Amino acid sequence: MQRNPFLVILILIIFFVISFLTNILGPIIPDIVRDFKLSLGLAGFLPFAFFVAYGVMSIPAGLMVEKYGEKKVLVWAFLMAFIGAFLFAILPGFSIALLSLFLIGIGMAMLQVVINPLLRVAGGEEKFAFNSVLAQLFFGGASFLSPLLYSYLVQHVQGGESGFLLKLLNQVVPENLKWVSLYWVFALIALVMVLIIALIKFPKVELKDDERIDIGGSLGELVRSKQVWLFFLGIFCYVGTEQGIANWISQFLQLKHGVDPGTGGASVISNYWGLLTIGCLLGLLLLKIFDSRHVLMLFTAGAILSLFGALFGSLEMALIAFPAIGFFASVMYSVIFSLALNSVPMHHGTFSGILCAGISGGAVFPLIVGGLAEWLGLQWAMLFLLVPMGYIFSIGVWARPLVSNDRVSSFKELFAS
Repeated sequence: MQRNPFLVILILIIFFVISFLTNILGPIIPDIVRDFKLSLGLAGFLPFAFFVAYGVMSIPAGLMVEKYGEKKVLVWAFLMAFIGAFLFAILPGFSIALLSLFLIGIGMAMLQVVINPLLRVAGGEEKFAFNSVLAQLFFGGASFLSPLLYSYLVQHVQGGESGFLLKLLNQVVPENLKWVSLYWVFALIALVMVLIIALIKFPKVELKDDERIDIGGSLGELVRSKQVWLFFLGIFCYVGTEQGIANWISQFLQLKHGVDPGTGGASVISNYWGLLTIGCLLGLLLLKIFDSRHVLMLFTAGAILSLFGALFGSLEMALIAFPAIGFFASVMYSVIFSLALNSVPMHHGTFSGILCAGISGGAVFPLIVGGLAEWLGLQWAMLFLLVPMGYIFSIGVWARPLVSNDRVSSFKELFAS
């Protein structure tokens, strides 16, 4: 099949957009809490509304791809994101925010299912590993940049600056809700993506066995397996930890240290995602040298120590320790996912769908932290994240993959690989 570099670029942009829309919630939670006069418990429902969509949509999206094709599902996904973002942009309010985030989450779940098999076909199987890493760098880059865009908009919208975009936003954004300008930007991005995808011709993607979801016998066989549920819980705990940290960093720094969410808080969250991306590169190197289970345990221990430092240290320590958690969390998702697939001899496509549904953990743990914060305060509530971190550490102890990660025996072999 002829490779399509332009389509590869489009897929990388989609990875960027997914991350851009997904990981902005943390920086704006303090604004939502203040402007809508929410308790921390109610604020916890915001990430819940977004990530529960992954649990609802991951497996149905896989079936939709097989029936309708990649192009239609991509268009529908961005239409859902556009509707969600536009709805909140014109009707900002807490109840609308929940509906908006759920619709955007549905769209992002659909995108996640489509893009990996499409990247394999468009870029070629021989370059799939390289392109997958490149896609993760785009994903991480967007997570780093989106809090900076939020910071820029809240400082410049309604500020009298010139520029076409700022002038346009000044006309549609309420003066006391500057951060809503983000959702106008999201709606515009999603609409542009709909138009671009509608105009592009897509190749026919023949799903491999490890990419196809079967809701027949294989699903029934997998859900009866204790091991499948243990690894599902691993993904559930990882995403819950990642989002439980990211969504509450800015609020914690504001309450504990008086840090402005629009500047300092957004900067720390940006660094959190930035170091998570950089950590992926180090993780790739370490996984060529050490057993993935040992790498998982080492990095999880580092994340646990960093959490203690962030919650109970000085402001200076918190500004370092929160991004450090992102660095140590960087390898967790890929290691857990690979250990899971390498521990089951067949039905990898259906198993992947089950594991992707575990992304709904991002709905549960931030909600629990918000609820506990009502009773204990946010500082002590965030200690609850030691529970999922402890479970992730335990995976390195009990996992027994059928195939271990490929490792080198010398530095010469390392550089050659």
